[in-house]
Amino acid sequence: MSVRNVAHAAAVETHTETHLVPPTAALTHAYANSTAHGIPMIAVSPSQGKFLSLLTSLSGARNVLELGTLGGYSSIWFAQALKGNGGGKVTSIEIDGARRAVSIANLQHAGVRVPQEAEVLLGAGLDVLPRLEREMQAGERERFDFVFVDADWENQWRYFEWGVKLCKGKGSVVYVDNVVRQLLESGVVGPEERDEGADDLVENVGKDGRVEAVVMQTVGAKDYDGFLMAVVK
Repeated sequence: MSVRNVAHAAAVETHTETHLVPPTAALTHAYANSTAHGIPMIAVSPSQGKFLSLLTSLSGARNVLELGTLGGYSSIWFAQALKGNGGGKVTSIEIDGARRAVSIANLQHAGVRVPQEAEVLLGAGLDVLPRLEREMQAGERERFDFVFVDADWENQWRYFEWGVKLCKGKGSVVYVDNVVRQLLESGVVGPEERDEGADDLVENVGKDGRVEAVVMQTVGAKDYDGFLMAVVK
């Protein structure tokens, strides 16, 4: 199949989302309210949200960790999937206080109980994650069985390590978004000059004996990218 067909990616995505991911009032509001508050439109697409929701259902997850809340769009997808799994909780980390407030409003508008079904913690991921570990060691918090990393790209490997560390164990999932764009923009592959200070997430995960992982390249209305998904052995 010719790569020229990629030119039709946006049209294909529009067609498939029309039939498979019809808009809901809650998710439409989350997008609109986030935009109205100046939050950039960099959340996952509707198709990606649905995909994450299906993965959550397939894995039987009950406790999800999300790094990078933004306006809470993906958090809503996770919360809805957890309800279908019989209940659970999303714990999301957001560094920006204004965005955190918007995300909480969006979650509540979607009928998600905060903080019972979704908790949005304020702070930098690498500051909050050690605190979560201490709470787990004290018996105050359960370990996670699905970790979604959608935060600052330069820390993808460090977030991945924390994700595996905070998982329940065998069968837990760690999903890192924007991996292909980070590989290209940091010059790990492609024509850009190599950023010697940037970690190669893929190489590091390949050496990590705790997981089995794969990178899937994606294309759609949001351009060319891809994600890494790992399952804990």
